[in-house]
Amino acid sequence: MRYINTLHEGETIRNIYLCKGKRSAETRNGKPYDNLILQDKTGTLDGKVWDPHSSGISDYEEMDFIEVYGEVIHYNNNLQLNIKQIRVAREDEYSPADYMPTTDKSTDKMYEELLRYIGKIGNPYLKRVLEYYFVDDKAFIKKFNAHSAAKSVHHGFSGGLLEHTLSVVKFCEYMAGAYPILNRDLLITAAIFHDIGKVRELSVFPMNDYTDDGQLLGHIVIGVEMISEAVRNIPDFPQKLASELKHCVVAHHGELEYGSPKKPALAEAFALNFADCADAKMQTLTEIFKDKNTNDWLGYNRLFESNIRKTTLGNA
Repeated sequence: MRYINTLHEGETIRNIYLCKGKRSAETRNGKPYDNLILQDKTGTLDGKVWDPHSSGISDYEEMDFIEVYGEVIHYNNNLQLNIKQIRVAREDEYSPADYMPTTDKSTDKMYEELLRYIGKIGNPYLKRVLEYYFVDDKAFIKKFNAHSAAKSVHHGFSGGLLEHTLSVVKFCEYMAGAYPILNRDLLITAAIFHDIGKVRELSVFPMNDYTDDGQLLGHIVIGVEMISEAVRNIPDFPQKLASELKHCVVAHHGELEYGSPKKPALAEAFALNFADCADAKMQTLTEIFKDKNTNDWLGYNRLFESNIRKTTLGNA
């Protein structure tokens, strides 16, 4: 198995990858070609089939595991595979675990840490609403720990939802200690819940794509529905507290154009938005710089609206 992160320019390889994406296009001269996204657990690689009707290219579809033969080249600051041959691989030729990008951290340890934060919640209603999913619902826990936080951009790997949630909680824990105006119990509870809807918005790997509810509702609406479900099962849960918790989740994207139905109105909602944004952007930079052993400028990035590069001295 040759993992994508070990490939080098100039190599000719024959290996099996997941065909994560397939799109047919035409060159400027009107010649058809296929643009592929190949995936294994270490990342993704763009693939080009310049002659899709040649005898070496067998029939294949998106989400097939395919054996590809081709040359690794360097194009536009990234590696690319020019593919000469393709065939669909047999099930006994690959292990699906090799094709699921996963967190580098221990999900067991991260979840134990998340439970410690839940254990420190003083408000009995907020603690109970967290326990409804994160302690009592074993099926949810299994799904949450293995889920991604996004289809792409940041934390788009198995365990990414847990990793992102814990990072946001840590940011919020700092702010709760630094700024007395914040209600720590409400902020930490909202941080743990803020992306809970993604377990229903996105399908599991290897698809990791939007479900019907993901397309129609989105994770914010789904998350609020899940909180409402838990609240209904907790006797005498204060309505005002439920609304404040839901507001933090509703507003955590910060702006209407970023998908939040409401802009933040509570200090805790502002803090959650800042924490979510900070972790998402820092993880995005981490993934952009991953495996790039150069200090050259990487070109203009639309997300950050800037030309970016790695620090010259790194961590030295």
